[in-house]
Amino acid sequence: MPRLLHTMLRVRDLDASLDFYCQHFGMKLLRKQDFPGGEFTLAFVGYGDESDTAVLELTHNWGDNEYDLGNAYGHIAIGVDDAYAFCDNLKKNGVEVVREPGPMKHGTTVIAFAKDPDGYMVELIQP
Repeated sequence: MPRLLHTMLRVRDLDASLDFYCQHFGMKLLRKQDFPGGEFTLAFVGYGDESDTAVLELTHNWGDNEYDLGNAYGHIAIGVDDAYAFCDNLKKNGVEVVREPGPMKHGTTVIAFAKDPDGYMVELIQP
């Protein structure tokens, strides 16, 4: 049976991205490896073992890299128990919340959006 393994994001500052996802969102660094021949580093973060859950692959290409996020990318979605409290904590720790918690348009599910250090959107969904 096919299974979603990971989503890859290119990041400019690997340390800032690891801090964002691990410190603010409680993910764990699962593995990290440098590839000197290709001049890049891969870091995998997530909430569980890669054999059981989908994870994020943070790809850092060495050197001076700027990326255009484009207009086709949407967001990463993470479930949280209390979007209001979670966003308050994010803001206290300097994370940009770009859409305050509240019911989604045309629905009742409480959502919010934060921005990671590279500008990727992270949707917070409250059950």
